[in-house]
Amino acid sequence: MSFGQDGPGQGPGGSSTPDWAALADESERERTRKRRWMIAGAGALATVVVAGIVAFAVMSEGGGGGSASDKPSETLPTPKDLPSSSGEPTFEDEPPPPPPPRDFVSDAKRDKAPLSVGTLYPSSSVKVNGRPYKRTSTDTSKDCADAAHAGLGPVLSKNGCESLFRATYTHRGLAVTVGIAVFDDAKTAAKVKQQYKPNLVALKGGGVPDFCRTVTCRTTANSFGRYAYFTIAGRTNGKPSTSADAKAEQAGRDGSTYAYARILKRGKDQAAKAVGASPE
Repeated sequence: MSFGQDGPGQGPGGSSTPDWAALADESERERTRKRRWMIAGAGALATVVVAGIVAFAVMSEGGGGGSASDKPSETLPTPKDLPSSSGEPTFEDEPPPPPPPRDFVSDAKRDKAPLSVGTLYPSSSVKVNGRPYKRTSTDTSKDCADAAHAGLGPVLSKNGCESLFRATYTHRGLAVTVGIAVFDDAKTAAKVKQQYKPNLVALKGGGVPDFCRTVTCRTTANSFGRYAYFTIAGRTNGKPSTSADAKAEQAGRDGSTYAYARILKRGKDQAAKAVGASPE
């Protein structure tokens, strides 16, 4: 039997002409079913893709691809999962800073470094504020009044001066004697500075004649820690150095600056040693 006679698709009344409307309806229904399946399939595929992305994101959170603030709170590690130490140094790991140098040179109980003209005046030549000075002589006086004139001697004695260390330096026809006196504590040294009266005895020797004995010279007095320090400066040719002698006055200030620097260095070295660091 052929489809042309009694097969499917005949129109009403037995006509052999196809029912185009019915065929169109059937075709439309078929297309509709396919669209529904495609939409359903696409939805299922999208669900699978999204699930895959979420799973990848969860697996990748520990890899450093984003900042912690971008992650949902539920993905953060619990406290028991957190590392106990970050490996970074803490304040307890850092060495303590050295104590202030003044602490070591303010009290005889802490100021235990060797003390002599060699430790206070170690260099045969020094430069202060760009000016070079040559050391010509040194001296140690256990009786401090022996190295001080009538005005200064009694001040040193009544305040318990332990030793007076002197050194003389020269620069272009000028000479300056530096004297560092040692006391038991900073309070006493500060009192000596306040009670100061001239003069330190200038120290000759090493090619420097007896200077500042009978003529006017420039003087200074100061203290740092348990040390009081003095200078007397003048001309090596025996001429007086009045207040108008700016160069002699400068030599006296340079000597005072050097004495301060040496006492400070003493304090710094002991402070560094106290924390196991190397002295400067």
